[in-house]
Amino acid sequence: MEALYRYANGALLGVAALFTPIKSVILCALLFIFIDFVTGVLASRCEAKHRGERWFFSSHEAWRTIRKAGFVILTIAMSWLVESCVLDFLTLNVTRLITGVICGVELWSFLENASVLSDAKVFEWLRQYVKRKVEKEIGEYDKDQ
Repeated sequence: MEALYRYANGALLGVAALFTPIKSVILCALLFIFIDFVTGVLASRCEAKHRGERWFFSSHEAWRTIRKAGFVILTIAMSWLVESCVLDFLTLNVTRLITGVICGVELWSFLENASVLSDAKVFEWLRQYVKRKVEKEIGEYDKDQ
């Protein structure tokens, strides 16, 4: 039984070592998800208070965030495996691109939460600015098609 434990432990550590090069990218994405979750909970509480409703924490949202974090880790890991093991003759940086998109979506959600939480108009302005930029880029992309 001890030999089986050693083999399983060695296999697990081998897989962990395989993904060591993308540790910082995964931690960055998880940090963005965590910050969005915390500010989302606070924004939900703030909105309920403004409506005069009783607020409570829902574990459903927490589990949804945990599932999302799991899928983000898998997405980053799978893209890195394709990039480094399958298409290793190309320099694509797909993993960083995918992580950038994930972090961008989380940043967008943070800006929405920050505009609810604070009276500072800068967060609403930033959200509208980013929205206009994205619509402009997508509009130009659609015209090219």
